[in-house]
Amino acid sequence: MPKTPNLSTDINFLYEMGNIRFIARTWSRFLHSDLSNLAEHHFRVFWIAMIIAAREKNVDSGKLAKLCLLHDIAESRTGDVDYLSRQYVERNEELGIKDMLAGTPIEQEFLALWREYEDRETLEAKIAKDADNIDVDLELAEQEANGSQLKRSLMVARSRVAESKLYTDTARQLYRQIQDSDPHAWHMLGRNRHTSGDWKK
Repeated sequence: MPKTPNLSTDINFLYEMGNIRFIARTWSRFLHSDLSNLAEHHFRVFWIAMIIAAREKNVDSGKLAKLCLLHDIAESRTGDVDYLSRQYVERNEELGIKDMLAGTPIEQEFLALWREYEDRETLEAKIAKDADNIDVDLELAEQEANGSQLKRSLMVARSRVAESKLYTDTARQLYRQIQDSDPHAWHMLGRNRHTSGDWKK
């Protein structure tokens, strides 16, 4: 009878991945509102990246998916550091990601992917970073729809990001159209009781 492998390291990693939903993204302190946590951020970054990849050429979407699911998980160890606190603290994300993955069967593959993401030299790494940035603009639009003025306050900074930090044409197009988008259009203008059902005039 084959010996059952000791999977405790893998299980510990999976528990930690479950707990990234409790890692707050620290810019919530500027908005005083309910912003996405680290796990929710990863989820939408994945979907933004898939949209960008579908409009770009020659993208390895499997690798891209892994990069998106990986890109910020070291914040489980380091915490999120926003644009203010980065002036005062140093993070060691490389040590964090190494410790998190140590002893798991995905260690070597995902360390290499993490380095690829940090180097931003491949198309997939660039798209993953674009998606990471675009998620900020979607969240700012959502917060503006709820009455926050932060989007207006950050307009110059976000425009600078769009001009100099986005890698793909698709991401730049998304950025521009998000500025005039309605976060409620997906349910207000889609099929609903008012447009297609028993409330239709």
